[in-house]
Amino acid sequence: MSVPRAQSPTPARTFTQRFSATRRGARLARLLAAHQLTEWGHPHGTETHDTAVLVVAELAANAVLHGCVPGRDFSLSLARDDVRGVIRIEVSDTHPGSPVPTAAAADGEHGRGLTLVDALAAHWGVTGRTGPGKTVWAECATAADGPRSTRVPAGKEAVSAPPRGCPRPTPAPGLVSVPDTDV
Repeated sequence: MSVPRAQSPTPARTFTQRFSATRRGARLARLLAAHQLTEWGHPHGTETHDTAVLVVAELAANAVLHGCVPGRDFSLSLARDDVRGVIRIEVSDTHPGSPVPTAAAADGEHGRGLTLVDALAAHWGVTGRTGPGKTVWAECATAADGPRSTRVPAGKEAVSAPPRGCPRPTPAPGLVSVPDTDV
């Protein structure tokens, strides 16, 4: 008679995909990560979804801009680990150089990606990988997901901008905006 063995906890779900090292590949990585997070129960507008998608966008952009080796792709792996309460994001490319956080100029267009990753992720780092290159990883905590709350200063109205080309909706008659006074 065999005795059942306890299995070590493993991520509940994983997603892995290769992408071309182009702007289009980075965009597709972000969109597929957003879709996968929604499939895992973290819909758009929740803290886990929005944080993880932003981290994926930054790491994929770095792989395309700084980790690109002509003729080589980059890969994205996501793992949902319910035991630890994290989404692990790994972006691998074939460039041997490790990313280095830099201080961006106040009016500069570049140089904030790893600063954002550091601010949003619970942990992040760089590891080697089989073959040439490196893997930049980050772990984002899974929150008790509900809609993200946005605090609006007292006396201000919470308004989101409509998509380009769409007129701003007018409020229905009789609706009143109540300012947040619990500051």
